[in-house]
Amino acid sequence: MRRSHSTTLPDPAKPGELHALNTLRSLLPYLWQWRARIALALSCLIAAKVANVWVPLIFKHIVDALAITPAQAFIVVPAALLLAYGVLRFSTSMFTELREILFARVTQECVRRIALGVFEHLHALSLRFHLERQTGGLSRDIERGTRSVNSLINFAIYSILPTLVEISLVMGVLLVKYEPVYALITAATLTAYILFTIKVTNWRTALRREANELDSAANARAIDALINYETVKYFNNEAWEAQRYDEKLRAWSKAQVRNQISLSLLNMGQAAIIASGVTAMMWQAAAGVAAGKMSLGDIVLVNAFLIQLYAPLNFLGVLYREIRQSLTDIERMFGLMRTEREVADAPNASELAAGPMSLSFDAVGFAYDPRRPVLTDVSLTVPPGHTLAVVGHSGGGKSTLARLVFRFYDVSSGAIRINGTDIRQISQNSLRRAIGIVPQDTVLFNDSIYYNILYGRPDASHEEVIAAAQAAQLHDFISRLPDGYETKVGERGLKLSGGEKQRVAIARTLLKNPSILVFDEATSALDSRTEQAIQGQLEAAARGRTALIIAHRLSTVMNADEIVVLEQGRVIERGSHAALLSADGAYAAMWRLQLQEREED
Repeated sequence: MRRSHSTTLPDPAKPGELHALNTLRSLLPYLWQWRARIALALSCLIAAKVANVWVPLIFKHIVDALAITPAQAFIVVPAALLLAYGVLRFSTSMFTELREILFARVTQECVRRIALGVFEHLHALSLRFHLERQTGGLSRDIERGTRSVNSLINFAIYSILPTLVEISLVMGVLLVKYEPVYALITAATLTAYILFTIKVTNWRTALRREANELDSAANARAIDALINYETVKYFNNEAWEAQRYDEKLRAWSKAQVRNQISLSLLNMGQAAIIASGVTAMMWQAAAGVAAGKMSLGDIVLVNAFLIQLYAPLNFLGVLYREIRQSLTDIERMFGLMRTEREVADAPNASELAAGPMSLSFDAVGFAYDPRRPVLTDVSLTVPPGHTLAVVGHSGGGKSTLARLVFRFYDVSSGAIRINGTDIRQISQNSLRRAIGIVPQDTVLFNDSIYYNILYGRPDASHEEVIAAAQAAQLHDFISRLPDGYETKVGERGLKLSGGEKQRVAIARTLLKNPSILVFDEATSALDSRTEQAIQGQLEAAARGRTALIIAHRLSTVMNADEIVVLEQGRVIERGSHAALLSADGAYAAMWRLQLQEREED
């Protein structure tokens, strides 16, 4: 029904939607504020690489000196050379650890800011998005994305450049000290290795993306089944849910196997290229020693360089794979952050001033789907301090009025005004601060009863929380619980009955103390005795405030200043309780039907 605006995330597999370059560009604002620390850390890492290249050069001279005779070794080998070797070895580790110390805060702060940005953006998205989302898949995408940010920042900023620097230094030394064939072999090995790695990794990226999609789908299915635990039990469908979950797990398992096979093929190909390069280099070095053109220290130097190059080359393959995989994981998270808000503040949105407020619906029309209008030309006015009740059969559009007042959606036509100002010209923050709602379907946090009441106004005192609970006829019930106000309510409040949850919702709304009150079937889950007890409190809370009551039970709206009957999104009757009964129309028929149902009960 509500599919007029698609809120599905962009498919990373489609070209032109969210490329790796855009993802890296999205990270830059988070890194820019740490540019000085990043530059210093980068300097430390480059220094470590330079020291690492000098180690084989010093080691060559030591080996050549030791090759004279063991008896002369201590005299020939200068102590400074041995000391330089030790200092360079230590410098490599020291500069690497300094880089870690400097960069640790950068990484964690970036991850924190990105995770916070995603969290805030999710709360800024429209109700339509949250009605259509899959919580399990969404949470898995965010988890993988934030985890991959750490890897991507480290690999992209502090591994590529130092690796290239080390390779460049090694090739420079080979060109200066030895025949060009050594540098040529090194360059050919590097080129073959990089091209092979990129080609195979690009192929593997599609396999990784498929595995991630199936992982998210399986997680979404599992979370959905667990959230609806009671429904699963009611219909004895545990085996059915397990079968549906296993379908996704089987597909994910096959994708993971394909992913692992492709990884093994990549590793074997890389090893073959490296082995070929090493063999060619050592063949040339051995020939040089045999011909008397190279010393024993030279062959040790070439071998040491090969070992040093092997590690960066091997890491370059891992690096490219990890960057591609991290980008794949982050793509969906940044795609989520780029999801546009359906309801946004106007550029010059004003703040809603405190005080008495009037509420009016001016020829309001609305449709979740353009093919099915929900409200048509609805005009209502609630003066400051008055109460307007909206009644009618289910599906008539009553609860939609409450959602429109909160700007969960914007009207399709007409306008909703507070104190004569279109609410689209008022900031959403100040608008929602001025409105309190008791919804028909109350959802609580998996925390204590006290926390859920305090949520109405987090800075309220303990005494105010207790007073709100007493006003909602909840205090006596809480006092009988073993843990009192610290009783945990469970996931979505499932440990409480429907009536208890609704009283908690009433208490936190009373604690909020808003200028406009909206009661959307606020007593629908209560028994008649509790309803009568709370009804007086609701009427007292509404006194002096602007109140909109959406109700099915007509007995709860008898004292409203005006009652409006909605049918199929249109106002068909309006007036006081007595006037509507005298008119003997739709309201009177509903009244007689409910009296009959009460007598039968």
